[in-house]
Amino acid sequence: MHDVRLSAIRKSYTSGTTVIPGLDLEIPAGSFTVLVGPSGCGKSTLLRMVAGLESVSGGQILIGGRDVTHLEPADRGIAMVFQSYALYPHMTVAENIGFPLTIARRPKAEIDAAVKKAADVLQLGPLLDRTPKALSGGQRQRVAIGRAIVRNPSVFLFDEPLSNLDASLRGQMRVELADLHRKIGATMIYVTHDQVEAMTMADQIVVLNKGHIEQAGSPMDLYREPATPFVAGFLGSPNMNLIEGALAREMGCEVYGIRPEHLDISRDSGRWPATVHHIEHLGADCIVYADVRGVGTLTVRADGEQPGLAVGQTIHLSPRAGFEHRFSGGRRVN
Repeated sequence: MHDVRLSAIRKSYTSGTTVIPGLDLEIPAGSFTVLVGPSGCGKSTLLRMVAGLESVSGGQILIGGRDVTHLEPADRGIAMVFQSYALYPHMTVAENIGFPLTIARRPKAEIDAAVKKAADVLQLGPLLDRTPKALSGGQRQRVAIGRAIVRNPSVFLFDEPLSNLDASLRGQMRVELADLHRKIGATMIYVTHDQVEAMTMADQIVVLNKGHIEQAGSPMDLYREPATPFVAGFLGSPNMNLIEGALAREMGCEVYGIRPEHLDISRDSGRWPATVHHIEHLGADCIVYADVRGVGTLTVRADGEQPGLAVGQTIHLSPRAGFEHRFSGGRRVN
């Protein structure tokens, strides 16, 4: 396993468009680092520069201390898994997994051993004789990952590999990828726009916005102490309530934030009188949208059982002490 260091990395196009104006990032050896952010934030471009699939306009990329900035992808010691499985339909699972070694003209015994090892890790042993058309979406993605594993790379790169799967398979594959990381201990860099994937798999999250790093750190550090309003609003589901104007100034800041799960509902008394606008019953949870005069609609995550709560009802909302967030000048102030 190797670390990855990006120093003053910049990406511009001849049209004059700058996607990444200049960025420094350290990805520790053996970490599972997730690059997350909205569409167009530069996360896939950054990953493709690490892979060598995009040229670098400025700066330096080091993998394991080796300058790979201008090396070809095959010479960087990386393996990449794409959103598309890109499996050969006429080949078996075993042949697809072993293909990188086959084209490298490795001995058959070496290929067979590497394929078996990867298949054991990914629980693909019983499927080795099947062709891709006989596999589920999740199984096909595991084959694509197996094809990366046999290359024994220094760094694994994943570009939104779960976006083609349905919700239940995505949940299953998140667990399997986390298990894979624990088993092989390799450095992994994973790109997604899905903050749930970032929170559940990463040991380091890098939140990108318009080519800049808003914040990097462990999932819970970013959740508990977001450095900017952007991070505060991006991580967490439902999104954090972010309030500007008179109420924020009353709280001593420009932007005041409180997460939906940190607002308490009372029928009788509380800090902010509110009118229930909409209710979503999700079973274990209940999402309540309530209008506060002079503030707007706030979102509250409550326990699933909320007997007697109805649209149009007047309630009172109170933020829990110790869970409030204040931002001024675009940065956290508490």
